[in-house]
Amino acid sequence: MSFMKSTVTALLACATVAGSVASVQAAEIAVIAGSANDEFFNRVKKGVDQAALVIEANGGKVTYLPTQNYDNFGPDLVGLINTAVGQGVDGIAIPIWVPEAQVPALQAAAGQGVKIMMYNSGAEHREAVKGINYFGADDRIAGVAGGEYLAKNGAQRILCHIHVPGAVNLEARCDGVTEGAEANGAEVVRVPTPANLDSDATGTAEAIKAELLKDSSIDAVITGAAWASDSAAIAIQQAGRPVMLGTFDLSPSVLNRIKDGTQNMAIDQQPYLQSFLAATMLAANIDFGVELATDPVLTGPAIVDAENVEVTMKGVEEGVR
Repeated sequence: MSFMKSTVTALLACATVAGSVASVQAAEIAVIAGSANDEFFNRVKKGVDQAALVIEANGGKVTYLPTQNYDNFGPDLVGLINTAVGQGVDGIAIPIWVPEAQVPALQAAAGQGVKIMMYNSGAEHREAVKGINYFGADDRIAGVAGGEYLAKNGAQRILCHIHVPGAVNLEARCDGVTEGAEANGAEVVRVPTPANLDSDATGTAEAIKAELLKDSSIDAVITGAAWASDSAAIAIQQAGRPVMLGTFDLSPSVLNRIKDGTQNMAIDQQPYLQSFLAATMLAANIDFGVELATDPVLTGPAIVDAENVEVTMKGVEEGVR
């Protein structure tokens, strides 16, 4: 039995026992997430689905609320927060990507007694929204690790791609890449592409290729999402010159490129674990007053390269990394 399956089984057993001992409040929570078209959130949803087994064993309920896309990101997130509050949930698990829009809406929700648990992004806003805890990576620290890795392995000028301009987690990643690269003698050029190109592999490949052809000194690319590194790999091939490639997050295609030597590295933050822990711990706090002494709970970063790619592939294939 795998570690993840063992964990779920143990939590289910505990939840069943707890439910049989005493009648407790059954938490109804909402988990707000990014676009259903974004492959990253397939792993987030798997974590939520497995957390729901634990929560429903205590009579609770989990509603998963993804945005449709990223074209109207801030207002759409506020709409989902208001939807969750209107449904009468006891708690909301949510990343903060657009603080100027989300923070006031979450403060209003907290003012109505809704408990807030944060995951994936926006740890620095936890106190402002009265968040219980944060589960995820520190995006700046993850970026520093990526910038250091590329610079120490020979990169001199790194293109850092942002696929949703203004998203605080992506901006923080490129801030970190810049910090890590500059500390090791390299420089970074930040390249945002329009939000309507999100998940558009062809359009993103053309945009990155245009930058590579315009600036021949760029010798490395790091993307903010695994799908975008697929586009970057195409752009590098079409540009016709050697360029190092890295990305944040994992996918089978990313790991296959690392294995065959056409991609150098990826930075894992474990999205399955982020949402699984955020949802279960939010419900446990509502039902039993449970809190963790560790705050925040960091699920990354972890560098994946040729040295450890084989051991990482199984988790990705099963949708948990």
